Amino acid sequence: MNIDELQTPCLLLDRGRMLCNIARLKNHLDPLNSQLRPHVKTAKCPEIVRLMLGSSSDPITVSTLKEAEQFAAAGYRDILYAVGIVPSKLPRAMSLRRNGIDLSIILDTIEAAKSVVSACDKYKASIPVLIEIDSDGHRAGIRCDDPMLIEVARVLHDGGAELRGVMTHAGSAYKHSGAKALSNMAEQERAAAVTAAEQLRDKGFPCPVVSVGSTPTATFVETLSGVTEVRAGVFVFQDLVMAGLGVCDIGDIAISVLTTIIGRQKEKGWILVDAGWMAMSRDRGTASQSVDQGYGLVCDQAGKPYPDLIMVDANQEHGILALRQGSQSTLPDLAIGSMVRILPNHACSTASQHNCYNVLDVDNKAMDQWQRFSGW
Repeated sequence: MNIDELQTPCLLLDRGRMLCNIARLKNHLDPLNSQLRPHVKTAKCPEIVRLMLGSSSDPITVSTLKEAEQFAAAGYRDILYAVGIVPSKLPRAMSLRRNGIDLSIILDTIEAAKSVVSACDKYKASIPVLIEIDSDGHRAGIRCDDPMLIEVARVLHDGGAELRGVMTHAGSAYKHSGAKALSNMAEQERAAAVTAAEQLRDKGFPCPVVSVGSTPTATFVETLSGVTEVRAGVFVFQDLVMAGLGVCDIGDIAISVLTTIIGRQKEKGWILVDAGWMAMSRDRGTASQSVDQGYGLVCDQAGKPYPDLIMVDANQEHGILALRQGSQSTLPDLAIGSMVRILPNHACSTASQHNCYNVLDVDNKAMDQWQRFSGW
């Protein structure tokens, strides 16, 4: 169907742009001899993940156990649950293991390690664990020079859990921009993970997996010496935050929200649309960047941005479009009932507001509808 036949607000996916994004990252990583383990939390859609990978035997990363269960049902067998495990979630994790899924988990405390050991004893089964490494002081993990790294490894190894390796996520890469700065962050991330792995091996512990990654660092990493796999997720769609960091161009962003003009406030310079924060999310990730995109950048139906037109405010079901402050552009004369597309600040947040993707072909026609899931 044509775009103007869709009910708004709804989520659009430009399949061509998405395929280019996937190919771009793969072409960058292939010569560096490290496995891509894409993070499927961004897409939450088997059709999309099949385009990201060669087959269901390829590894994936998830952020919820529901993602693990959904993708296990879709045929994926090698799954890393990359959020610190808690005791209440271990029965579900063990259930996946019993059903033939090679699910691995992460942790960064002695308490969590002991709970895993107890679960291994209770279920008479082992579960693979990666110790999370803090490579930038951004969020979770153990510093690679912290003696607790060896203590956690000893609890796991001596207690019968499988110590599979280490992983890290340089989340502070989102506070840097440009190829040089992000390349430096990628090296900092790599060095921390490799150093931690070497520390473990020096003490006689196995460490076959060294896992790193984020979309910014994966895009600009120059060497992956000592690394076995790279994780990234947002790259599949890209978004305004990534564009602000220099990771992609505006024209690379593959998802957008289609919305309809429902009113005007000419004296205020406003255009009202039927997509508010329930359609776009409350994410304001570009607010701290050099160019603030409000709640999203406004494009015409073909996906071409209007100069300086952004969603400046959002209510639950109403969005307010206006020119960014200081702009010399002219507010477009958009008729009531006409449609525009809004590019998201954060692809994960905006996609999570919708239950399906309306997939566009090269002529901007909706060629298919792919379901996505949510929840934990």
